[in-house]
Amino acid sequence: MGFADQRFNVNLSILFTELPLLERPAAAAAAGFTAVELWWPWIDAPTPEQSELDALKSAIEDAGVRLTGLNFYAGRLPGPDRGALSLPGEESDRFRANIDVAADFARSLGCTALNALYGNRVEGVDPAEQDRLALENLVLAARAADRIGAILLIEALNKPESPRYPLVSAPAAIEVVDKVNAATGLGNAKFLMDLYHLSMNGEDLPQVIDAYAAKTGHVQIADNPGRGAPGTGTLPLEELVDRLAKAGYEGWVGLEYKPGDGPSAESFSWLPAGARAAR
Repeated sequence: MGFADQRFNVNLSILFTELPLLERPAAAAAAGFTAVELWWPWIDAPTPEQSELDALKSAIEDAGVRLTGLNFYAGRLPGPDRGALSLPGEESDRFRANIDVAADFARSLGCTALNALYGNRVEGVDPAEQDRLALENLVLAARAADRIGAILLIEALNKPESPRYPLVSAPAAIEVVDKVNAATGLGNAKFLMDLYHLSMNGEDLPQVIDAYAAKTGHVQIADNPGRGAPGTGTLPLEELVDRLAKAGYEGWVGLEYKPGDGPSAESFSWLPAGARAAR
């Protein structure tokens, strides 16, 4: 076992950002990867012009890489926002307008995982009201994902960096996963297990893996401290992804880390070139 036995994809919203968006798929391919994922690329446009969608689709196809994960519209990310679906008013409306756009774009590229970030708590709004709205929107998103044969991902973030985000533990995210599945009966809501965020929360990562691997639809990694590449911090990431595999997880492991001061292509020395192409 080890890194060479995993299926990795590259998050093009945090890696290769020194390049324009449309050049990043080819850069990932040049580095040896065959699969990529993205946050919603148009932070101010939940419903971008079709020409913009077509241009990104062509860039991904021309690079010969597969899109394996896509976020729904999540507000200003990177930035102060952490999702839109639990925010009453305009942001919730923007999320709903984005649902079918994101799902149809994912379907056009064979992408079968859609991530829905929950959103920050809003001062002066009852958290119970936000949770009610969130469940309504997550049900809509789960049904759209099901329509294209995809799963819906629910992610826990970390409290130090996202203090107003309510899902800052694995159990909190799993509770929402279970509520969405109970409401839809579809069973396609899954946990997005980001080992960096969970480690920042001080969670017992082996225990989380053993408890929730069966409900996990996607995994993301970065080292801690620093959110850098594996080997730049202290997390035993190779051991942890091995443990995930032994627990039955067979999905993608997304590389969602900061590349450091140099070009992104230089941040992959921890992973042999021959292990970067998906198998």
